[in-house]
Amino acid sequence: MKKISILGCGWLGLPLAKALLENKHQINGSTTTHEKLITLENAGIQPFLIDVPVNLNEDSLDAKKFSTTMHHFLAGSETLIIDIPPQLRAYSDTFAANTFVKKIAILIPFIERSTIENVLFVSSTSIFGEGQKTVTATSFPSPDTESGKQLLESEQLLQSNKNFKTTAIRFGGLIGANRQPAKFLAGKENLANPDAPVNLIHQQDCIGIILKIIATNCWDETFNAVTSFHPTREQYYTQKAAELNLALPKFDHSKPSIGKIIENDKVVQLLKYTFAQPNL
Repeated sequence: MKKISILGCGWLGLPLAKALLENKHQINGSTTTHEKLITLENAGIQPFLIDVPVNLNEDSLDAKKFSTTMHHFLAGSETLIIDIPPQLRAYSDTFAANTFVKKIAILIPFIERSTIENVLFVSSTSIFGEGQKTVTATSFPSPDTESGKQLLESEQLLQSNKNFKTTAIRFGGLIGANRQPAKFLAGKENLANPDAPVNLIHQQDCIGIILKIIATNCWDETFNAVTSFHPTREQYYTQKAAELNLALPKFDHSKPSIGKIIENDKVVQLLKYTFAQPNL
C-alpha cells in the first residue's frame, strides 16, 4: 500500500482517487471548494482545501496557511498526481501569460521538501500544434495556444528537477461520465475543420493508464494518451448527435481542414496497455 496525494479531485481526479482506494492505496485529495470537502471525506479520501496561488508572499497569513496545508497534504506520500487545469480564461490576456507555470513553480519547493519521490503530471495533447499532422512518441511539441505553451513549459519545469521523478501524460479530448463534446456542438453551424481527425480518450482509460504507470513504477517518461479511433470531426460528432437525438451540427467545407493524428504507440508498447474503450 502506498500513500498518494492527488492535487485536483475533479472530473478525473475524484474517480481516480476512488480507483486507487480500491487498490488499497491511502489517498490525500484536494479541492478548491469547501462544499466538496465532505464529498472527498465520504469517499474515504483525506480532504484538503488547496487553491494554488500565482504569487506567494511568504510573509502573509495566506501564504503561511497555504504552506502548512501543503506540508500536511504531501506528508508521507510517495507519489503526487497533479491534475489541475490551466484555466487561463479566468485571467486577462496580459495576466494570463505564465500564470499556470507560476503555479507549478510555487509547488516545486514544497515537493522538494516532502517525501514525494514521483510526480505524475496530467498534461494535454494541446501541446502539439494543429499543423503537426501525425504525432508519435518522438514528435517534438510545437504548441500554438497559450494553454498548450504553458503545459509544455510546466512539463519541462517538473521533468528537469532532479529531486523527484516526473512522468507526464498528455491526454487527448476527454469523454465519459456525462462528458460528450457532441452536446456542445449540437445544432451549431459553420463549424471548422470537418475533415480533421478526432483524438479522444475515455475517462475509464485515463484512469487505467495512470494505474498502470503507478503499478509498474514507470517514471521519468512522457506519454501521449488517446485511442486509435480517429474518424473525422464531421463523421464523429454528426453520428454522436444522432445517437443522442440532438440537432445535427453543420460544418464549413469552404476551407481546408487543419488537424493532427495523435499516435498512442508508447502507451501500447511500453506500458503494454489495452484500451477498455477503443471505439468511442
